Amino acid sequence: MTRPLSRGTRPLWSTLAGTALMLAVSAGAQAQTDYPNRTLRVVVPFPAGAGADSNARLISQKLAESLKQTVVVENRPGANGILGTDAVAKASPDGYTLLFVDRGALGINPSLYKQLPYDPLKDLAYVGIAVWGPYVVVAKKDLDAKTFADFTALAKQQPKKLNYASFGNGSMTQMGTESLSAFQGIELTHIPYKGGAPALGAAMSGEVDIAMVTIGSALGAIKDGRVKPLLVGGTQRSALLPDVPSVSEIGGNADTIPNTYFGFAVPAATPPAIIKQLSTAIQQVIAQPDVRQRMIANGFEPANGSPEEMAEVVSRDIRSFGELARKLGIQPE
Repeated sequence: MTRPLSRGTRPLWSTLAGTALMLAVSAGAQAQTDYPNRTLRVVVPFPAGAGADSNARLISQKLAESLKQTVVVENRPGANGILGTDAVAKASPDGYTLLFVDRGALGINPSLYKQLPYDPLKDLAYVGIAVWGPYVVVAKKDLDAKTFADFTALAKQQPKKLNYASFGNGSMTQMGTESLSAFQGIELTHIPYKGGAPALGAAMSGEVDIAMVTIGSALGAIKDGRVKPLLVGGTQRSALLPDVPSVSEIGGNADTIPNTYFGFAVPAATPPAIIKQLSTAIQQVIAQPDVRQRMIANGFEPANGSPEEMAEVVSRDIRSFGELARKLGIQPE
């Protein structure tokens, strides 16, 4: 039979329990104080060579210097960003696996897939938006259209005959192109590709008539004359493409072609102290003048966002892009 503790032993028991608790808390704090003490992995759920990849590698290189640890970038493309995003959502929440993802995989996918394997609001925690990426509509070089007005007229003459490349079914660029098409009253045929680089490549090779890609990823092809720019998203012209009209010049607004962003996320159960440490380190990297200059020169806008801001954007996007998908008649798969 278990004997009750005597009054004399209760203080000792209480002291031992308190000491054990303090040791456990101390051990957890020590583990976080030692973070990071091994290689970090940044998963990019898109192919190498696209805007997400180039920004991930730029930031990761500087982050490795700041954290004094190796940071490896791993491309895991497929299924409109789902494969790589899901891999991180299910990874160990220890701060050593990060996701560098775009707006679509977080804000659009919940409205496009009936059985999405991850919930952006429950399975991920957010570190911060790193850059915003405005889009440019580029056409194959031999398309019989010098301006976007020419292209619109051509499309109206031949409904659904002209086509466009996107980064995949339900991607930001499909949503953006369909939104722009609805605004212009034209109908195009959608040709999905597995990411930005293949979509741009399709326009360069003439496989498609137009593609909507980030300005940064298209700059080289535009300068070399392999594609011709017709229109940029946003309310102002890009300093990198000063001769290309913005969507506001055809009567649109910022939502006619929603810009993308690239930001960092981690598994949901990652300790807040680690998220804060990562966020601070990444913000310091993006604040470096050489990093900012490279981002701007590549057509991106440094963001330096907080975890709270990114979480708010994701939550808002899920609602607004869901409404847009229903308005455009895009059915979940």
